[in-house]
Amino acid sequence: MSSNLKITLVKSPIGYNQRQRRTLKALGLGKLNSSVVRAGTPEIKGMINAVKHLVTVEEIEN
Repeated sequence: MSSNLKITLVKSPIGYNQRQRRTLKALGLGKLNSSVVRAGTPEIKGMINAVKHLVTVEEIEN
């Protein structure tokens, strides 16, 4: 069973390409310092990897 991940936007996506901005929007991140909790699926981990320079990730127990 996969654990949950708390994803926080810590750097502005201004100046980065449209694909990275769309990835952040798909994750549910809009404003700076906003956080979301998502399941740790391979799809979500791949999205996080694409924008790892803009977010921080914490593992949360279920």
